[in-house]
Amino acid sequence: MTTDSDVFTPAAALGRSLIWAEEFTAPIAWGARWTGDRSSAYRYCDHNPDDNKLDWLTPSAVTVSGGVATFTATPAGRTLENGRQAWHTGLLTTEYSAEEFRVRAGDYMETRVRLPCGTGAWPALWTWKDGENEVDCFEYHSDNPHLLELSNHVNRASTYHTDVDAIGPGRWVTIGTALGATCVEWYVNGDRVFSDGTGVGAGWSAYPILNLSLCAGQYHAAPCDPAPITFDVDYLRVYR
Repeated sequence: MTTDSDVFTPAAALGRSLIWAEEFTAPIAWGARWTGDRSSAYRYCDHNPDDNKLDWLTPSAVTVSGGVATFTATPAGRTLENGRQAWHTGLLTTEYSAEEFRVRAGDYMETRVRLPCGTGAWPALWTWKDGENEVDCFEYHSDNPHLLELSNHVNRASTYHTDVDAIGPGRWVTIGTALGATCVEWYVNGDRVFSDGTGVGAGWSAYPILNLSLCAGQYHAAPCDPAPITFDVDYLRVYR
């Protein structure tokens, strides 16, 4: 969707240079840049019912067209360890890829996404490494249609950010995170909406994860029918 002229340094990234980007203008570079069939954040590598997720990671659930990556979740003919029906869905992580790109303390990471409409949708951009180092650049649940969850699990801090004008099912929104050593800052459509005052520490690094999960119903509503659920991503960029 974006063009070269659209790639500019956002105000939150001033003083940094664009050092890594995925514009989704070509097919997913599985193995080289991205992994889609496993994550160390998932107990069983490709599924993780312990985290109230119905996910069964399926690389073919992520497709690219017109400069946009679309994550499509559909019911799977598989049963999870908790007896629930799994859903095929997509995840992109740099973990286990040949490139193994990691964000570091001081980086600014930004994505532009179209939030999903289906009940049970749980899209997110987050980080993970060695069983920890998690920062949730955003989490979204469709049963809280105008709210983003923003969390630092490294040095505990979080907030719920509500904006009925900018956040909602089917809307495009730009979300950025300045991953500071002493303070993590979150931006929505260019505006700073939360500063945690705790940061991630100077030696922090982690793999980015961009995915569409499905809620199992413990904390948020599970899918109510078998209709596919989609989540669109325009780009993911990192400035350092």
